[in-house]
Amino acid sequence: MTNLAILFPGQGSHEPGMDAELRDDPLFQRGLELLGFDPFARLAEGTRYQQPALFLCSIVAWERSGIAAPVAAAGHSLGEYAALVAAGAIAFDDAVGLVALRGDAMARAGDENPGSMVAVLGEDDDAVRAAAHEHGLTVANDNAPGQLVLSGPVAGIEAVDAGPLRTRRLDVSGAFHSPLMAPAAAELDAALAKIEIGTPRFPVISNGTAAPFTDVRAELVENLLSPVRFRESVLAMRDMGAEEFVELGPGRVLTGLVKRILREVAA
Repeated sequence: MTNLAILFPGQGSHEPGMDAELRDDPLFQRGLELLGFDPFARLAEGTRYQQPALFLCSIVAWERSGIAAPVAAAGHSLGEYAALVAAGAIAFDDAVGLVALRGDAMARAGDENPGSMVAVLGEDDDAVRAAAHEHGLTVANDNAPGQLVLSGPVAGIEAVDAGPLRTRRLDVSGAFHSPLMAPAAAELDAALAKIEIGTPRFPVISNGTAAPFTDVRAELVENLLSPVRFRESVLAMRDMGAEEFVELGPGRVLTGLVKRILREVAA
């Protein structure tokens, strides 16, 4: 049987009606009960609602997939929480609370420390990193060849967006994966200290290290401030023996990134 790695999407992969075929699922209903609100009715309001909604869809997709023992798992930012639940490191009930807190804290951090994000497409990595340094920005996501995402203060993002690089502004409420998320990281740290962390049944790749989690609490907090090293994470799973990557959750953004990553290394 092909050696599988599983991937869980992050914020931005939401789709209208993504809950339509899931609402009768007992796990889905349990998630709504724990949340105490229906995030799917308020997706247009952003981070606070998109994150728990995506998490619930991803976990139900995992439950229904029938995949028992993948080579490894990874998530893109928010998707790390679904990956850790799938691996048994975090209990579902605990994760629902963490994801709701994380989304709310990130939204409030964005209000407190205004910032934004911009994707830079098809450009030389060194040129993008130089622009980030020039304008006081952070490389928030290394997604695939020719796709880096920058994060930081609005003025710096606007400067890059108006410059010679090919860019696309992201519709986000803050400068995610940058130092401007420090207030949210502090809240997440306090919440993680209160829950039990188990040993994963299979390796879960951490966004910040592109290697299996070794200290789940500390790394989840740090990953809120650090770049998502998705390109390196995919290559790490390939080196662990993954021959096929299965995306569980709404959209196929990560599937497309994986194809670009593997195509480059095969060239």
